[in-house]
Amino acid sequence: MSNDPKQSRAEFFMISVAAQLAGMHAQTLRTYDRLGLVTPQRTSGGGRRYSTRDVELLREVQRLSQDEGVNLAGIKRIIELTNQVEELQQRVAELAAELDRMRAGYRPDLSPPQRSTALVVWQPRNRRNM
Repeated sequence: MSNDPKQSRAEFFMISVAAQLAGMHAQTLRTYDRLGLVTPQRTSGGGRRYSTRDVELLREVQRLSQDEGVNLAGIKRIIELTNQVEELQQRVAELAAELDRMRAGYRPDLSPPQRSTALVVWQPRNRRNM
């Protein structure tokens, strides 16, 4: 199904169970899959397998549609933007961790020398023309 270790330990539901958990008809789940709103994992035989996260997303789609009056195109865009924000937050966390590792390995003896602010007055050695 998935190479993600988190997903391999997660619960997966057949479409009928996922529909019941989300409070929807199974045909609605098929429609949402076709539209790309909620894309479940697939078995080798092509059957849909919904994760707990998928069921939560189905409930959110229903809430946005029924309670907020958002159309399906709007819901799809909200889902895409939410996924993008989550990916960016994950990347920021990765970069912060990398920066922490770099700081932990920082050695002052390998840092570039500090620039001096001392004033030096230069005078030529040979004053032939003066």
